[in-house]
Amino acid sequence: MTGSFPIFSTFCFVIFASMLLSTTIGNFNTIPSASAQTNAAAISALYSNSTNASNAQGLVIKKMINYFDNSSGYLVYPNSISSTSKKVPGVIMIHENRGLNSYIKDMANTLAKQGYAVLAVDLFNGQTATNNDQARLLSTAVRNNQSEATNNLRSAVKYLSSLPFVDPTKIASIGWCFGGGQSLQLALNSQNHPLVATILYYGTPLITDSQQLSKIKWPLLGIFGDKDQANPLPLINKFKAVLDSDKISNEILIYKGLGHAFANPSNQNYAPKETADAWQKTIAFLKRNVSQ
Repeated sequence: MTGSFPIFSTFCFVIFASMLLSTTIGNFNTIPSASAQTNAAAISALYSNSTNASNAQGLVIKKMINYFDNSSGYLVYPNSISSTSKKVPGVIMIHENRGLNSYIKDMANTLAKQGYAVLAVDLFNGQTATNNDQARLLSTAVRNNQSEATNNLRSAVKYLSSLPFVDPTKIASIGWCFGGGQSLQLALNSQNHPLVATILYYGTPLITDSQQLSKIKWPLLGIFGDKDQANPLPLINKFKAVLDSDKISNEILIYKGLGHAFANPSNQNYAPKETADAWQKTIAFLKRNVSQ
């Protein structure tokens, strides 16, 4: 599927307030006034139904934990861990520009049911956005202080790796929109604790500098729509070309006719079939590169 345009295709509370382009990435981060809980339930059901994993309906243990300064993350892992000595792989999950809300926690639950210990981080110091202006301010503040955000993410990796039931050699990251960009940032700053996989759904900003990307020594999955105005198709193609040039194993999925945030049911670009397809490919990617 690398570099192809599949016919069919988790999420970002982002739609365009209009179809006009803006010079600031933050202006792409807008959503309608749909309920986050409703969205989470809808997408969780879709994602759970899109895979045949035996643990898809399994029980999970959920905790709020402190992992970095005053940042509390949401830790969730399979209940079956308590009955086996086998360590499970871990995933750092990074929220979009609304923060660590119930939607993100629900997605962490969904992924944990596949057999992963998931730590959903908080880059907004406990804050969550309820409108577009707040979301823009919070995400811009993080991007303006990337070193602090990077330290936050590194601490999340360190914490997850320290858990007795987690295999520290099998840690991946996943993020959507703003969180996708931060998933890429973590990949570029993980020399002291290398990851085994990086996943980004239409992450912003998308970095194409060869020297930066050459730091990635593990497989990367990137998921995009070819009508994404935040990540125009030429930029996506350049991203892949640099990854290929640097000999970085990658799968770049580009879904035809889809815009930004197509995996979010609250988004005007929402495409349920493509979302299910993308999630299946995400789980398959994790199984190949993290679970084995």
